[in-house]
Amino acid sequence: MRVAVQSEAFDLGAEVSAFTAAVRGVGAVVSFTGLVRDEGGALSGMEIEHYPGMTEKAIAGIAGEAVRRWALADVLVIHRYGKLAPGEAIMMVATAAPHRGDAFAAAEYLMDYLKSRAPFWKKELSAGGEAWVAAKDADEDALKRW
Repeated sequence: MRVAVQSEAFDLGAEVSAFTAAVRGVGAVVSFTGLVRDEGGALSGMEIEHYPGMTEKAIAGIAGEAVRRWALADVLVIHRYGKLAPGEAIMMVATAAPHRGDAFAAAEYLMDYLKSRAPFWKKELSAGGEAWVAAKDADEDALKRW
């Protein structure tokens, strides 16, 4: 299991290739990448803050719970912080399992919990100013299935 919280960009293809090459005896690798979304076309960027040490520990706990719940061979979580432009990768998760069902379920679980429980604070930046991103009811509702 690997958790990385970093300011620098990552190469999705290289990360997935290295993750896949390192696991044995699996039939499925699932990856998901979250991007900075600019739905209205006015976003100039997003600034993501975190509390070092606490953030990594929280994400490791979420990933560890996924390993306990599903038959996973490995888990990778990368999450960025700092100022990011629209379209840039914010984060990725990858799961490896003997069967696709466990890999998909664990990846969805990780995304739902990372979206709602990982200690990151996000601020949207635009020509009109700055605004902190509030928690969404839909994200909280997604946790209920787990």
